[in-house]
Amino acid sequence: MTGLVRAAADAPAHSPLLAATPAAWLEDACVHWRELLIDHANCEKKAASTALALIFAYPEERALALALSKLAREELRHFEQVTRLMVALGVPFARQRPGRYAQQLRAAMRAAEPGRKLDLLLVSALIEARSAERFVLLAPRLPAPIAQLYHALGACEARHFELYLDFARRCAPHEWRERLAVLAACEAQLISAPERGLRFHSGPLLRSA
Repeated sequence: MTGLVRAAADAPAHSPLLAATPAAWLEDACVHWRELLIDHANCEKKAASTALALIFAYPEERALALALSKLAREELRHFEQVTRLMVALGVPFARQRPGRYAQQLRAAMRAAEPGRKLDLLLVSALIEARSAERFVLLAPRLPAPIAQLYHALGACEARHFELYLDFARRCAPHEWRERLAVLAACEAQLISAPERGLRFHSGPLLRSA
């Protein structure tokens, strides 16, 4: 098997991602799907929280606020779906420490405005795009109840990253491409580097020498 896997043919062709998910991560995720579901549930909560945080940070942006209000509700519905699935499959809930992926993406963002707003939109787009890619990859490989949900979620996450990218273009029409390239390179490095624990947004598991 090659070192990288490609998303299925129906994945968005205009994804902002610079690297495909490593094949090793997909193999790890299929074995450790219970741990994956726990992290996935947390990710849906974080996605809703991110959308709400942007609404509070930029209340003057009416179009953004209305779009993200709808997105946040959708992310919470996804959380409910994953939670019900965990209960049905007997997967217990567990607290998790913050993962490397989101922490280091946020560390790469600018702290001062107006750059902060653009970076928040672009990082959100990258996270949603990675989710969409991985849902597409995982759906054919996981047990039927999870596969059905992940097949549906792939299309939803694709819509979400497109929404964030659209607002990024409006925010900084002359800068967004260059800035996206910088942040996407950081994201690609993070999902390619091995880690000690498996997350929905992580690299493959670190192997012992």
